[in-house]
Amino acid sequence: MPEQVELEGIAAEADRARTDEGAQKMRGRDETGSLELAYEKGNAAGARKAVMTNEPWSDVSDDDETMIINMGPQHPSTHGVLRLMLELDAETVVRVKPVIGYLHTGMEKTAETLTFTQGATNVTRMDYLAPMSNELCWALTVEKLLDLEIPPRATAIRVLMAELNRISSHLVSLATQGMDLGAISMMIYGFREREEILSFFEKCSGLRMNNDYIRPGGVAADLPPDWESDVAKIVETFPAHIDEYEELLTENPIWRERTIGVGSVTVEQCYALGLTGPILRAAGKAWDLRVDQPYCGYETYDFDVITGTNGDVFDRYKVRVGEMRESIKIVKQVLDRMPEGDYRSQDKKVTPPPRIRIDESMEALIHHFKIFTEGYKVPAGEVYCAIESPRGEIANYLVSSGSSKPWRLHVRAPSFANLQGLAPMMEGGLLADAVAVIASTDPVMGDVDR
Repeated sequence: MPEQVELEGIAAEADRARTDEGAQKMRGRDETGSLELAYEKGNAAGARKAVMTNEPWSDVSDDDETMIINMGPQHPSTHGVLRLMLELDAETVVRVKPVIGYLHTGMEKTAETLTFTQGATNVTRMDYLAPMSNELCWALTVEKLLDLEIPPRATAIRVLMAELNRISSHLVSLATQGMDLGAISMMIYGFREREEILSFFEKCSGLRMNNDYIRPGGVAADLPPDWESDVAKIVETFPAHIDEYEELLTENPIWRERTIGVGSVTVEQCYALGLTGPILRAAGKAWDLRVDQPYCGYETYDFDVITGTNGDVFDRYKVRVGEMRESIKIVKQVLDRMPEGDYRSQDKKVTPPPRIRIDESMEALIHHFKIFTEGYKVPAGEVYCAIESPRGEIANYLVSSGSSKPWRLHVRAPSFANLQGLAPMMEGGLLADAVAVIASTDPVMGDVDR
């Protein structure tokens, strides 16, 4: 018997070691440093005090009657493989710690093994709800190192695709948030309307998602002959659909009860934690890279930056609804003034010859073969390029050694940064509100565990 008890103790200790998340694990407040507690709350002043004075800082009450539980990673409302460690005082959330790493695709390291041409097929899979944004950021980053000029038609097509993708991404956000809070009709409507956009993407690129359509030098192919009628239908029908969503949710007393005053975050906390996109704008800061650091000619388009006032779940919902309306305005402007011309740069260094030339010229065939097997060399250097994705600021920090493959790539992924906001948003709320808060941050775990 003593031997059996000893073996059981060893087995239990081994189990604990296997499930220990190391530095990610939420530990008791007596084991947690003041700096970490300050960061959990998005309190920049508290974090500075902890660093500068080395004095303890915490405004978390010392209450031993709490328990730490896991929510996820296999949970229907965590929107992917996200695990939350929650410290609860009865039904009230005292502390939150997101635990990530269950997906971990290693895309930044994979980028070092792919040519700059192949890179778009890699990054498009990070934020799989906004693949066009990933591809656009990648293309702009590579073009910055190449100092490559893009034809106006290619730039306009990129804006068209990015804004349609913003609408489709926000539709998924509203649909899943509706489902999480019991508004099942919103789930059906959101995915119904998203199909129209994905069908257009399929017609243009051959794929509904992970399109590899926006590439360094332009886009993979010109728009199909009937693209104008397809886009015109979207522009004409979507405003009425958005009205339908608002009629269903905005004045719905249950929706308002579950969202207003829930999961609030301030502009200062957004600054401290690096929260961008609809979360920052819902808190009241009109920061949008399309306006504040314009790219792709966004400064020539007429649209508004939508903001909120309270930074709560309801304001984040309203911001996304407003942004869909503004994206429709941008798409309409692209439709009205799409320029003629090339859909990709004619720089022979990065652009293969037309397919018809492959049948006529051996040199053209060799040129085509070399671009798609060896790639093209990009001048040595480093560059940082950021754009406004549906979830906030997505950016690439890219280093080239002068070869045909990146030396290093680091992606500033908005979902990764935005997850930090869960702690201050949930603190002091009810466990039932945790689902609403997660949905309102709209995380994509492929973007987090890239």
